[in-house]
Amino acid sequence: MARNQSTDNRVRAALAVAAAASVAVAGAVFATQAQAASGNLLTNGSFGSGNLSGWTCDSGTASVVTSPVYSCDTYALAGAATNSDDAQCTQTVSVQPNSSYTLSGEFEGNYVYLGVSGGSDTWTPSASSWQQLSMSFTTGASQTSVTVYTHGWYAQGTYYADNLTLTGAAGGGSTSSSPTPTTTTASPTPTATTASPTPTATTASPTPTSTGSSGSGSSGLPKHVLAGYWQDFSNGAQALSLAGVPTGYNLVDVAFATADSANDGGVTFSVDSGLASALGGYTAAQFTSDVATLHSRGQKVILSVGGANGTISISSSSAASNFANSVYSLMKQYGFDGVDIDLENALNVTYTAQALQDLSSLAGSSLIVTLAPQTIDMQSTSSDYFQLALDIKSILTISYTQYYNSGSMNGCDGNVYSEGTENFLTALACTQLQGGLNASQVGLGLPASSSAAGSGYVSPSVVTAALGCLAKGSGCGSFVPSSTWSGIGGAMTWSINWDASNGYSFLNTVGPYLSSLS
Repeated sequence: MARNQSTDNRVRAALAVAAAASVAVAGAVFATQAQAASGNLLTNGSFGSGNLSGWTCDSGTASVVTSPVYSCDTYALAGAATNSDDAQCTQTVSVQPNSSYTLSGEFEGNYVYLGVSGGSDTWTPSASSWQQLSMSFTTGASQTSVTVYTHGWYAQGTYYADNLTLTGAAGGGSTSSSPTPTTTTASPTPTATTASPTPTATTASPTPTSTGSSGSGSSGLPKHVLAGYWQDFSNGAQALSLAGVPTGYNLVDVAFATADSANDGGVTFSVDSGLASALGGYTAAQFTSDVATLHSRGQKVILSVGGANGTISISSSSAASNFANSVYSLMKQYGFDGVDIDLENALNVTYTAQALQDLSSLAGSSLIVTLAPQTIDMQSTSSDYFQLALDIKSILTISYTQYYNSGSMNGCDGNVYSEGTENFLTALACTQLQGGLNASQVGLGLPASSSAAGSGYVSPSVVTAALGCLAKGSGCGSFVPSSTWSGIGGAMTWSINWDASNGYSFLNTVGPYLSSLS
């Protein structure tokens, strides 16, 4: 969610994600690694050869330049991102199983990414001078190779990379710098993977999406859900006790759980002292009682994990178990009905999916699981959050994309739509509805007021128009979807507190409309 404890504004990603995907430069470059770690495992990490030897880059986007370069280096990589290509370069190297590695580099440019395919990444939105990006990861029990990547972002111009290093125990084999071949195609015909750091999942051809219930079991939620975040902190929005949340909110996300520094992957929660002070005293016992009060009204309460300032990381099997066990313990302690995943700084698909499946085994079929991806995270089925949603589809209740703080983006028809419009909501939601999720698992997330987010606020009437367009094909803007989805999941707002500050305009407009949908 675009929300934090001071401004609630967050911007993670880019302008338009255009449709044409990348075509790998032909030719694989092989490199044999030594048995023990001895410096940089990457070939030509500083591009000192004066060419792209060792790297496989999107066709026509990469070159080696003499300026700008990092420090005293002679050359650097220039990736010319375009409207249709993020200028990705990859290299695959041999590694040892169950081993720790550090990937780092120096970067200039807007929206520059460094990461590991199938794993996590790190990025910078704007580096006007050389800025280091660094991340650590651990290989799996049988993993013998890893593909690292760097790329810019669509329509953001040229980025520069230099001094790329991968340190750790070298593997014993030869690996190709070419990633596993995947077929790519231009959107909006989603029959193959779109350009993405993780070239894995494919998208099914557009077909009418199921409008049945989600895989959430007996969640007790209505067919069309109105969800809102309750702030466990003070930031200028109206302070509310949990019991002060109006009954029109079917699902209340408590923001936020935080990382347990003593338990890798584990989370913890307590009532914020600032909120307690703002309310003239608010104890854990009162909060627990308020959860029970909401249950007596038929409302559900779940614990949101992460947020803009969150540092929770689920990057191993043991961390996944710790996450599941700690969340389940908090569910029993406070009475939470489930969990919301709002991990905005890193997301490991494999282990986050494991954590949620483990939690489902502990909590049973009534568990509510929601996701709060940022707009950029749901542009393609190969995006990490979209992969996660599909991986946990059998237990996913609903995914509420944050349609704000993002800039312009691509819709399912391949056209670019401006944030803060009905077309933006409908054309981007269409991508998820055509990408494999049930209609009941797709929701629209919007700020409750212009104070709640940096950009993307729309009148609640625009939200209801978008819902009507998706559900019934009525009230559409210039974008009219080829199908309708009467089972559309609903809407979410950041936050209930900001809605209270705005006279509950979101609740009073969107809530009744959702109730009117058949």
